[in-house]
Amino acid sequence: NLGSRKGCPYIGSANNKLCGYRKLLGTLIMQFNIDWLQEWVQTDTPVKQLAEQLTMAGLEVDSITSAASDFSGIVIAQVLDVTPHPNADKLKCCQVDIGQDSPLSIICGAPNVTANMKVPTALIGATLPNNLRIKKAKLRGIESSGMLCSEKELGLSEETKGLMTLPKDAPIGTDIREYLQLDDYIITLELTPNRGDCASLRGISREIAAINNLSYNHLKIDSIRPIHEEIFPIKLSENNACPRYVGRIIKNINPRAVTPIWMQERLRRCGIRSIAPVVDITNYVLLELGQPMHAFDFEKLSQNIEVRFAKSKESLTLLNDETIELDSNTLIIADNAKPLAIAGIMGGLESSVTDTTKNIFLESAFFNPINIVGKARQYGLQTDSSYRFERGVDPQLQTIAIERATQLLLDIVGGEPCPIMDTISEDALPKPEKFNFHSAKIQKLLGTQIPEQETLNILKKLGIDIKMDPRIREDDKDDLWQAAIPSWRFDLHYEADLIEEIARIYGYDKIPTKAYKAELRAPKIPSNVIPLRRIRTALQDRDYHEIISYSFIDPVQQKLLDPNQPPIAIVNPIARDMSVMRTNLWPGLLNTFLYNFRRQQNRIRLFETGLRFLKINNKIKQQAVISGLLYRSVNPEQWGEKQRTVDFFDVKTDVEALLQLACPNSAYKFQTEQHPVLHPGQCAQIIRNNQSLGFLGALHPIIVQHLDLNTQTPIFLFELELEPLQQSILPAFTPVSKYPTIRRDIALIVDKQISVQDIQAKIREKAGDLLANLFVFDIYQGKNIDKNEKSVALGLILQHSSRTLSDEEICNIMKNIIISLESSFNAKLRD
Repeated sequence: NLGSRKGCPYIGSANNKLCGYRKLLGTLIMQFNIDWLQEWVQTDTPVKQLAEQLTMAGLEVDSITSAASDFSGIVIAQVLDVTPHPNADKLKCCQVDIGQDSPLSIICGAPNVTANMKVPTALIGATLPNNLRIKKAKLRGIESSGMLCSEKELGLSEETKGLMTLPKDAPIGTDIREYLQLDDYIITLELTPNRGDCASLRGISREIAAINNLSYNHLKIDSIRPIHEEIFPIKLSENNACPRYVGRIIKNINPRAVTPIWMQERLRRCGIRSIAPVVDITNYVLLELGQPMHAFDFEKLSQNIEVRFAKSKESLTLLNDETIELDSNTLIIADNAKPLAIAGIMGGLESSVTDTTKNIFLESAFFNPINIVGKARQYGLQTDSSYRFERGVDPQLQTIAIERATQLLLDIVGGEPCPIMDTISEDALPKPEKFNFHSAKIQKLLGTQIPEQETLNILKKLGIDIKMDPRIREDDKDDLWQAAIPSWRFDLHYEADLIEEIARIYGYDKIPTKAYKAELRAPKIPSNVIPLRRIRTALQDRDYHEIISYSFIDPVQQKLLDPNQPPIAIVNPIARDMSVMRTNLWPGLLNTFLYNFRRQQNRIRLFETGLRFLKINNKIKQQAVISGLLYRSVNPEQWGEKQRTVDFFDVKTDVEALLQLACPNSAYKFQTEQHPVLHPGQCAQIIRNNQSLGFLGALHPIIVQHLDLNTQTPIFLFELELEPLQQSILPAFTPVSKYPTIRRDIALIVDKQISVQDIQAKIREKAGDLLANLFVFDIYQGKNIDKNEKSVALGLILQHSSRTLSDEEICNIMKNIIISLESSFNAKLRD
């Protein structure tokens, strides 16, 4: 829902319920009608077939609708006389001429009904769009033989302030459908973002002419001879951002003029509501040629026009009555005293054209897309002008557009034009691209040969100039051509681009289907690298679900989930809550968790692989990581096992499963550490080769409270760097010993803060190569054990590779192990 906007510097910005060109999920919407299109390219192709052609050529047709709802029996009539209704204050008795012998008596309650006006009139028996059939009726005792109609009642507008007023020369008695040529169709296109050149009737007709091999009618635009010599200085302070700015003063326009009905109808059928003549004309030229324009009230300008970046603390009240503070990287149009408009986006209220304006300054400019992209979203605006400038406007169109607008202004509002002021920075203006094109590549890429003459004709129709030099031949079948790309095509840079143009106009359906052969080779994966798919599979096997989330997140959430890491701001964010890059993957996991938690999911296990973005030594560094989240039950509910809530050691087990893909248990350790996002008593850092791989632990209770989670069950998270995790220790074969193993168990009482992992490391150190296996089979805290201590029971499997171990050797090994544990950890053997 685009909502209602007040005021309009460019097309579609003024109280429009439907914009003719808007952004929708990355696509551009362009709406046009067939009747207007026929002025540019005359085609008798049925509208459905035309829609299929456009779709197959890459300009997807979203809908085909009629220009007006079904109604009948409505003619043009003239109100001859208006008198008050004797029995109702708000009703009037009207005598209406419909071109018959005698006038009709019609009762009307519209506030704008006056004598001599011409208005659509529904006769007895007429049918309105809402299936209302007009009958003779008595209104407060007086008979009414018809109905005077508003635009809303005819289905031509969603809003109305009264009767639809027709021009004075509208022929009385003519059917309104015939007069307004309402038997017309409206086509809505979804354009891909690279086809900004088709956001105009000119661009669409060029495509249709190429598809159907028709003549393309270039609009005849004559140069308007100036009456006055007055100019208004233009200064380009930022040549690279605005290399061309064209302006013209037009004096003494008629502020009481109205937009002609034909223009109102064309704007309506393209989704634009008529506002006032000057605004309507700039909208009309934009739809017609694709060039955004704006008109300033010349009397409100001071000394000169300057295109520059905003200064510190400058502000501007826009046409929608919103006052914004301008960033220093925002390109603006200003005069000597103040900002006038955000370049390419929206004009200011103070310098806008009003119904008392007599002198206007008309602008038509080219702005570098780099300086416009994202600016509208930055200020929470949506304008059709910015969508065009973001994707590139023809840098050779500005003078043509201003001449066309002048032509229409003089016809509709009159006025006295001054000379055109065309200020150009030639060095910064985009130059038409030229590159070599091998004709043999067509067959190579498309798999079929298209006749040379047809290929050249297609490119010519699209405005692409091809020159062939017969002296330059790489072989007997391959000509080297030079392609000169027209100024309106910003998306053509390579040979493959031209071949795609040829294919879509020639017709994808004409290209034969062939089974291609290709040599497939398995990728070379080093033996010491664990593939990412193996790591993913390991978690999927443990009942995790993989998610994919955005790399850009809410800065508030970023600060909450990684307060120690400064975020990296995005220059042109798509939304305010997606304006910084993530420094870990936990925001995406928690957002997905919240979505599922609030939909009564009671067992959640998620993981994601992706990039996190860190600023290290003022340089942005990308790190590939894998993160996970666990919540609630260890296993799905079942009859054979009691429900148990996930604890720290369940998460540790899953992380160990990943670590063991690459290395044995002895190669890494879990070390107690503090993390601002994790619970201080349930947090560990994973260390391998003295390098931190990541963290795991329970989400901090304060963050749980901040997220407004009504749960006492802990939420566990982990995150590991992928690169070191994927570095595997190559397995080596060890012959199986034929000599017996010997098991010895020991139970130690140690301080409860001592890590079992450290105890195991000490045992391995003292036992050496004779230790075949080591494991913990019991941990006890309770009766007969001090509350600050714990009992750890370990099993040791001893074996020699070439002989049987003697009792004396085993006793010495166990004695050394126990002495070392006593000295290192103050451990005591449990009785």
